[in-house]
Amino acid sequence: MKEVLTLNDLQRLVDDWIKQYGVRYFSELTNMACLTEEVGELARVMARRYGDQSFKEGESQDPAEEMADVLWVLVCLANQTGVNLTEAFHKTLEKKTKRDATRHINNQKLH
Repeated sequence: MKEVLTLNDLQRLVDDWIKQYGVRYFSELTNMACLTEEVGELARVMARRYGDQSFKEGESQDPAEEMADVLWVLVCLANQTGVNLTEAFHKTLEKKTKRDATRHINNQKLH
């Protein structure tokens, strides 16, 4: 079984990798473009796997691989802009809980 990683662990692992192998982080703007590209690759896999399109020969079919690529670049952006993803996620969870405490439960479309 693989070790359990926290968001802080991920941020540290990515930073360590960049320092050892990556020379330096790409610029924030380059990483934003890379994030957009990776999200597009995930969208392509999802459209082909769960939607109406079919895969092309040799095309990646693994959403996990594409999700991990998205996560990698997102962690890079967090690191280089000083965002603590653990703190940010907790704030988002609190915001969503307050805002949507009954919204989805009362949404008849979801029942």
